[in-house]
Amino acid sequence: METYQPIEWTGGRLRLLDQRRLPGEVAYVTYADYREVASAIRSMVVRGAPAIGITAAYGMALAARQSSAESASGLYADLAEAADFLNQARPTAVNLSWALKRILRRVAEADLEDASRLRDAVLREAHAIFGLERRSNYQIGVHALPLVPQGAKIIHHCNTGPLATGAYGTALRVIVAAHEAGKAVHAYVDETRPRLQGARLTTWELQQLGVPHTLLVDGAAAHLMRSTGIDLCVVGCDRVAANGDTANKIGTYHLALAAKAHGVPFYVAGPSSSIDMEMASGAGVDIEERPADEVTHVLSCCITPEGTTVANPAFDITPAAYITAIITERGIVRPPFEENLASLLVERSK
Repeated sequence: METYQPIEWTGGRLRLLDQRRLPGEVAYVTYADYREVASAIRSMVVRGAPAIGITAAYGMALAARQSSAESASGLYADLAEAADFLNQARPTAVNLSWALKRILRRVAEADLEDASRLRDAVLREAHAIFGLERRSNYQIGVHALPLVPQGAKIIHHCNTGPLATGAYGTALRVIVAAHEAGKAVHAYVDETRPRLQGARLTTWELQQLGVPHTLLVDGAAAHLMRSTGIDLCVVGCDRVAANGDTANKIGTYHLALAAKAHGVPFYVAGPSSSIDMEMASGAGVDIEERPADEVTHVLSCCITPEGTTVANPAFDITPAAYITAIITERGIVRPPFEENLASLLVERSK
């Protein structure tokens, strides 16, 4: 288990491990204002779909504390306003809106007339969301174990460990669980341009957890599949549409194409909170376009001529046809995804 705490509620405030400063510095930032929490999400102090959802939930707890409303109805109105503000921080990860909707729904269901008790209810629900994601992360690793052969060579994209989820991780948990089970796995880590989450964050987490790994540039994956032999690819997800199309960090689609061409199983790992049955297909997902300087600069060093035109989509859509299976806390979902994802969520609601 990780020895660092990416997300922590302490002393009535939210403390986040600043992922922008890793691996050079392990530094924490403390927040008491939900607007600053939204800025932390936007600027990627915290990132990763489950972690964004957890952080937003605690942002709502801060909003409840900040509100001067004396009535429950007045507090609910302030919370709805805060939810709208937080929801605009990043558009692609469904966990953000999922967590905010869950907070508002549970608060409405509480039917509490006392504003103080309502504030307590918001914090309890934020803790519950964190606990749910923690349990889900662990179970993803349990369900994935049969998919990982002894001595497996595994390609992983972006960062999906505790930093991205607040707990055990999703796709990275698949690798770590196999390592803990004695399967002698080796992780091949995509650097994940342009923000280098793989190079900076995943390698750091694998070092903390003692998992053997090798860093590679994003464009080397297909070469490794042909020359070294890769047993499987495993990635996370920011949103899974009803038909199985998956939004994830830019470069995921590229990796899935290479895996398909080389007959390598391609797995998506994530909690059921990342499944959006209201989104019919990946065509409807809003792909975040991030600032140009993330591409023109590596850390603080400019690598392009001044005035270079940049396209910087933060995510891409991997069509369901390229996905072997989706690993969730409730089990493995295989094609046909539309039917089987719907069944999974029906079971979850029971």
